[in-house]
Amino acid sequence: MLIEVKQAKAEEAKDEAVVLNCFEKAKRFDRPLKAIDEKLSGAVSHLFETGDFSAKLGQTAILYPQDRLGMHRILIVGLGKRGELTLERIRRAYGFVGREARRLKLKSICMQAFEFNVGGIKLPEFSQAMVEGVLLSNYRLDRYKTDNEDERGGLQKLTIVKEKRKGIGEIKRGVENAEIFSWATNFVRELANQPGNYLTPTRLAGEAEKLSRENNFTCKILSSAEIKKLKMNSFLAVASGTKEPPKLIVLEYIPSRKEVNTLALVGKGITFDAGGLSLKSTEGMQEMKSDMTGGAVVVAAIAASAKMKLPLHLIGIVPATENLPSGSALKVGDIISSHSGKTIEVLNTDAEGRLILADGLSYAKTFKPDAILDIATLTSSIKIALGTLCAGIFGNHRGLKKRMFQAGETTGERVWEMPVWREYQEFLKSDLADIKNVGGKFGGAILAAAFLQNFVGEIPWIHVDIAGVDIKEKEESYHSKGATGFGARLFLQFLKDWRKI
Repeated sequence: MLIEVKQAKAEEAKDEAVVLNCFEKAKRFDRPLKAIDEKLSGAVSHLFETGDFSAKLGQTAILYPQDRLGMHRILIVGLGKRGELTLERIRRAYGFVGREARRLKLKSICMQAFEFNVGGIKLPEFSQAMVEGVLLSNYRLDRYKTDNEDERGGLQKLTIVKEKRKGIGEIKRGVENAEIFSWATNFVRELANQPGNYLTPTRLAGEAEKLSRENNFTCKILSSAEIKKLKMNSFLAVASGTKEPPKLIVLEYIPSRKEVNTLALVGKGITFDAGGLSLKSTEGMQEMKSDMTGGAVVVAAIAASAKMKLPLHLIGIVPATENLPSGSALKVGDIISSHSGKTIEVLNTDAEGRLILADGLSYAKTFKPDAILDIATLTSSIKIALGTLCAGIFGNHRGLKKRMFQAGETTGERVWEMPVWREYQEFLKSDLADIKNVGGKFGGAILAAAFLQNFVGEIPWIHVDIAGVDIKEKEESYHSKGATGFGARLFLQFLKDWRKI
């Protein structure tokens, strides 16, 4: 989509629609809306007076000025109460703008920027959230539909206008960030929505290779033989039930600046999860094509960081495979070794994500990072604990967890800290091996994180369980039905705000 920022008056735009915002219970209109109200003989005021429009968050109204202003439509969007304004509320409001533009089959719209910081929110952040709402709501997966004229196309041009020249540069910076952040989210959505017969481990690796060529970072794809040489037998055990060859995706972004911190990002890349011999029900298996969302987040975060030229040395590790039942599949009761040397008793083959992450985390340690972040659709238990409004975070470093929480508040990809106390390790003790992969039917998300903690040692670490937030069952503001892409903007904001620990 072409996005242009320029100095101009909103009421003079000639686009298919001009978008103006206003607050609920505002005593007066801001100047652009006031000017249009006057030119339309009080039509905007009349909307409020009749009670048809009250500017509640995300509420929209359309006016048709005909030939009086030279524009086709005026789209008014409510921002809710001024005192309750947040970045996420801005993002949500403009998500409804994007949805309305799609419903009207608009190709170009013009949006009014604020002339000053409002509600403690600065122009770059306001502009970023505003544009993200539109770009994220414009996403659709329709590549498999042969007759889908209503969904094809979408917005092609977005113009943002500001009356005064001061602040134009700040708005442009916000727009640039919005384009990269939205691209990262939509990239994850695109992959997570792909069916398992298309997005195999090989194709996921191919997507990573393509991005590395386009964005100046390195990508190595390790084969089964190379994975075996690394003694990543926990990863290979999960892959033993499928004919699709596993792939270990290793990404590296090296910035031009020297003396920077090294961070390792590890993502679960199960491109389809049937549960192995601990077979899922048909209903539970239906959404398991998106069990690679964590891996896609890592790929997107590395690529987006390279686009933004962040001053960080980043390592991305994605163990990618399917988890299927067959005569060669991992069995319940098997004892397997791992890259770390620890032995694992497998009591549930559907607790496979932690098995591949164990090797991924252990391998990440070899790069001597200053911190390790992992992300995965790991447990249904986290959805039971926190519902569908936020992800769970676990870790061994208080400062990192606070930073991840703040990144969540900024991006709207909210997280909540969960405990991972030492006492939980008691539930993972095995009579036959060093550790077992499940620890009972209670506290599943916590025990999964406790299992992972055994493979990071003393390195500062955060684990993000996104199993409750990776899919939307229905369209909502800037979310389409299906994969949400949760984690891409969260990780990118965390990396963008990075400071030494």
